[in-house]
Amino acid sequence: MFSEFVQRLFLWEGIDTWIALTGALAAMACALPGTWLVLRRQSLLGDALSHAVLPGIVLAYLGMSWMEEIGWLADPSHVTSTTGIGRVAEGMSLVARRQGALFVGAALSGVLAALLSEVVQRWGRVERSAALGVVFTSMFALGLLLIRLFADRAHLDPGCVLYGNLETTAFDTIGGTTIPQAVVVNAGMLLINGLLILLFFKELCLNTFDPELGAAQGLKPGWVSLGLMSLTAATVVAAFESVGAILVIAMLIVPGATARMLTDRLPVMLGLSVVVAACGAVLGHVFALTLPAMVYKYGFGLDQRVMDASSAGMMAVTTFGLFMLAVIGSPKHGLGRVWLDRLRLQFRIAREDLLGGLYRKEESAVANPSNSSQPAKPHRMSLLLWFARTSLIRQGLIQVGPVGDSLTSTGTTEARNLVRSHRLWESYMARHFDLPDDHLHATAEDVEHFLGPELQAELAAELDQPTTDPHGKTIPHGSEN
Repeated sequence: MFSEFVQRLFLWEGIDTWIALTGALAAMACALPGTWLVLRRQSLLGDALSHAVLPGIVLAYLGMSWMEEIGWLADPSHVTSTTGIGRVAEGMSLVARRQGALFVGAALSGVLAALLSEVVQRWGRVERSAALGVVFTSMFALGLLLIRLFADRAHLDPGCVLYGNLETTAFDTIGGTTIPQAVVVNAGMLLINGLLILLFFKELCLNTFDPELGAAQGLKPGWVSLGLMSLTAATVVAAFESVGAILVIAMLIVPGATARMLTDRLPVMLGLSVVVAACGAVLGHVFALTLPAMVYKYGFGLDQRVMDASSAGMMAVTTFGLFMLAVIGSPKHGLGRVWLDRLRLQFRIAREDLLGGLYRKEESAVANPSNSSQPAKPHRMSLLLWFARTSLIRQGLIQVGPVGDSLTSTGTTEARNLVRSHRLWESYMARHFDLPDDHLHATAEDVEHFLGPELQAELAAELDQPTTDPHGKTIPHGSEN
């Protein structure tokens, strides 16, 4: 299977490079403002914005098509200049004109969505997220309806709106050159986003993490939020025509959320979000070319021949896969780290329970010599206790004797500190809480594993250096004594 995967990669052509580059540039451009939306806990707002701008984009596109039909604007596919430089300049001018119109339509649609959400929230007496959900789904449906109604008047189709037009983006070049328009537009948007975030980094940080401090320093949070929303809208418009709604929604949120799982440093997070977006786009196109045919060949219940998949859709799926890898393998916040820390804690508690049990057994043997030959009975998971016991033997904390395990001198010191923590906590609970004596042991059995020498000293001072616990058992001296 791997060899076939490599063989299919050798079929990579120049058009595939342009497709992957377009997707990567659009994804990186979306990832920069999207990371701030994730940090500001406004992920739904980015999703809503990418949906709500659709009616404005469709109306602007229809308007541009109508003006081209009646001759008010030149058709971008026909360029009149004869020189190469003239064709490039005129082609870029037409692209800029179209993108400007789409941005105006998207901005107006976004403003309308914001106003409608406020109206629904106030008049409908619902929470803000619910109002936003109602508005953006309705406006997205309206955009699709407009496409359906006026599809014959312009080259718009719901499939392109959802999945984009990445596969044909390499053919829509700038006047006489081999450079696709989408590459120039998305690269320019990535550059603008990077420069604006660099210039207004301090303002964005204040408005995101401490808006009250920013307001006290004269920064207007509303203007910063509006600027971020405008930047997000412009990015959505730039990417919408080439990669479609699904990839725009995915790249606005998923790379930032993935980077958030991997680091807590903001500059690193921004850089990682861009890297994740680029990797998701490139790998997504690679998988779109290779996986469907391989799945079909090895037979997984497909009834018809499938040789490829939507690049934009596969890019979104791949980016989600990278997010899941971060969720599992993140060194700080991943599930793997959580499970490992939990296992380590359980292992440490099992070791300390064994030490405490042996200490109490030896203590009981001194008080009742007739019970000294009775072996200790494990009371936790047998497999975990076996590993814990093996570890204690290897470290020389317990030794195996003819009548069972016993503590070494080093093991006795550690066990004494544990039992001291247990009985000090029982004494503290008995003094400050009106609890029966039989309710003290269970709590102390959990807390004893987290009381170090400093807390032991504080508890002993609070209790006036007690020598016995509420059950009349001797409280051992600490290791410092």
